[in-house]
Amino acid sequence: MPKRPLRHACAALLAVTSLALTATGCGGTTKNDVEHDGGSAATAGKADPGAATKKGLTVGFLPKQVNNPYFTSADQGGRKALARLGSHYEEAGPSSATDTAGQVSYVNTLTQQQVDAIAVSAQDPGALCTALKQAMRNGIKVVTYDSDTDPGCRNAFVSQAGAEDLGRTEVRLLARQIGYKGEIAILSAAQTATNQNTWIGYMKDELKDPRYKNVRLVKIAYGNDDAQQSFQQTQGLLQEYPNLKGIVSPTTVGVKAAAQYLSGSKYKGKVKLTGLGTPDDMRKYVKNGTVDAFELWDPARLGDLAARTAVALSSGQITGRRGERFKAGAKTYTLGANGVIVLGAPTVFDAGNIDRFHF
Repeated sequence: MPKRPLRHACAALLAVTSLALTATGCGGTTKNDVEHDGGSAATAGKADPGAATKKGLTVGFLPKQVNNPYFTSADQGGRKALARLGSHYEEAGPSSATDTAGQVSYVNTLTQQQVDAIAVSAQDPGALCTALKQAMRNGIKVVTYDSDTDPGCRNAFVSQAGAEDLGRTEVRLLARQIGYKGEIAILSAAQTATNQNTWIGYMKDELKDPRYKNVRLVKIAYGNDDAQQSFQQTQGLLQEYPNLKGIVSPTTVGVKAAAQYLSGSKYKGKVKLTGLGTPDDMRKYVKNGTVDAFELWDPARLGDLAARTAVALSSGQITGRRGERFKAGAKTYTLGANGVIVLGAPTVFDAGNIDRFHF
């Protein structure tokens, strides 16, 4: 079903879904869910790494937010991978990064369409659980990518990089830029965003190291992955903390909006900014001196791996258990605890290398 009809169908389901969420929790397991390795929901049965890759599958991609450049790049990676594997791509999703009820509705619609797998970037770790467990009871494989659900609500999670590495490297990047001294703030996405909160937890832990004794985190602001809100939050941070030395924004929408504000203000070059951004979004801010360095993984590769993981699950090559291995393109991946698959280390972008990257 094309994207527009999907949205219309979901609108009709919204009220019913909201009632279902109110009445039902996401704890426990279903008859097709097996808790293991801390709670990842794997289908009963043993993986067959040598099983043939199935063709003609349909995988529904459900990003946090459609028309977000980051997810456009990621999901195009998924589309291309599925085409190479002889399967089909669907996309559905809300236009707001905080429309959790809308995400639930799209899960229900994809379940009704009887897709073979769903790849979802969750806006909230628990809110999608009831709908995703229903999808799994219907034989649909569930892969989370970019932002996870509770482990018991999906088969596998494709993590863009090690969460601890991301959180700690963000602090290290900014600390070097401010000379390990001064007030800093974090500009995050939504307060419920699983990935953001995990990274922020590691940022706080990194700041406990004695080397940061003169660095003080004064505030965590939330721009809800909305450009205007993130721009206003950046402005508010500088008004509230006139001595602020740096901002970390682990969200592509937030870091771009913060760079836009700083580049046109008296704080350009004085308040350092780093975070997770795309080279195409951040290029001009690196070149005009607003941003020294930032980092990100290749979102197209993330979408590619999410699609290949969905196909491997649907083909029975993996089930989501720790230690299982499967080949995705030229690389072999091993599932970790709770069915986590790590894409790889992020890339740091600066004036010396940014023109080599286009996404």
